[in-house]
Amino acid sequence: MPTHLNLNNTGQERHAWFWAACAVHTVSLRRARGAWKSAATGLAACVGLVLCSALTLGQAPAGRGGPVPFFDARHRPTEYSGPGRGLPEPADIREVLVGYFGPTESNPELGDAWRAAQLAIEELNQQGGYRGKPFRLVPGWSDQPWKDGASQVTRMVYGHDVWAVVGGPDGATTHLAEQVVAKARLPLVSPGSTDRTANLANVPWMFSLLPGDHLQAPLLVEHVAACLGGKALAVLSVDDHDARQFVAEFRRAGVRARIQPTRQYVVASADTMAEAAAKVVQAEVAGVLVVGGPAASAAMVAALCQAGYRGAVFGTAAFGRRPFLGQAAERAEGAVFPLLYFPGSEGQNGFAPRFQKRWGYEPDYLAAATYDAVHLLGAAVRRAGLNRARIGDALWALAPWQGVCGTVRWDKLGSNSRTPALGTIRAGRVVPLDAATRSAPPSANFNSRSQSVRPRDRRAVGPGGG
Repeated sequence: MPTHLNLNNTGQERHAWFWAACAVHTVSLRRARGAWKSAATGLAACVGLVLCSALTLGQAPAGRGGPVPFFDARHRPTEYSGPGRGLPEPADIREVLVGYFGPTESNPELGDAWRAAQLAIEELNQQGGYRGKPFRLVPGWSDQPWKDGASQVTRMVYGHDVWAVVGGPDGATTHLAEQVVAKARLPLVSPGSTDRTANLANVPWMFSLLPGDHLQAPLLVEHVAACLGGKALAVLSVDDHDARQFVAEFRRAGVRARIQPTRQYVVASADTMAEAAAKVVQAEVAGVLVVGGPAASAAMVAALCQAGYRGAVFGTAAFGRRPFLGQAAERAEGAVFPLLYFPGSEGQNGFAPRFQKRWGYEPDYLAAATYDAVHLLGAAVRRAGLNRARIGDALWALAPWQGVCGTVRWDKLGSNSRTPALGTIRAGRVVPLDAATRSAPPSANFNSRSQSVRPRDRRAVGPGGG
């Protein structure tokens, strides 16, 4: 996202002079028609735009060569300075309503998040709720979020008068919910967005629990560079909002590490997926970065296997989701990706054992982050009372806050600044990369080979899996 304008750049100078010339040309054309006033107004606007842009330029810092923006919102706290903090708490409240923007448990890819939210609500109420009043989730979702998603959030906010909203499950839906809460002035805690542009909008009600792509990508880039040792890397991705954002952050981090993908293949269907996987094999790259949601990533890994790919595989945090593991754990043995949550890291009596006892399987990072989001909002309500503005203040004040996913430390824009780790898949389970490397026999799997900077062979990713 551009944060500055540098007219010292030759290309931008040409653009500025081009538009100024266009304005002058407009004057000459309209002179014959006698429209002097209109043309002069257009010329003045163009010249004024150029002059204002020039006046807002910063000077290049010594030794760096980059321009300094006149105003950089990333380094200013996102604060709410409006009304609302003085509103009294309603006297007729019988339960504390919290909006939930996401599908319920019937959804095969996102239902675990709802289960985790319900578990957190049950625990909050077992602890007494809020001054004896129980918490309750108000769900809202649409299978076509861009068509009906915002109206679902609007219904929660204005129809049910929820005090805050948990959602959405990814970056795109979080942007939708953010548009509503920015106008309604109540907190939104997203357990699924890693897109930093959601926070760059400078909405003081926006909180993102997961470390963003801008924190995940540099960590993965460093590992990819060490693993491939200068050999070629390809990107195989779907064409959606979150995939584009992650690839952009990966490329940005790659500039600093001097590593860039030599090829990128964007897939839109099963047919194009098979075709793209075949092109990856033909390109003879040493590694491929697979970017997409859990189901799409699993399908792309399967397509690579069927095409006979033998190189290293890297992924996004989606490789740590339960839907991905259910479809591709064997094929993706040894793949490396950002690790946002390690089930069981919170202890024997923590969230993961309770979740597994209830539903029979381990939770993934989206479930854990949703559980954290509900508990964090519960803590904020208990601290601030039933007042939307003060609940927002309490969310800021509670950090650093320890959740099951890790410590929540807000940056100035409401994004969690916690540094993620790298993970891999061992025997169908997600494990930290360093632990897998320490426990791996010298010639057992990709983990040991990746440390010696060699590409994977068919034992790690090939037809039929390991």
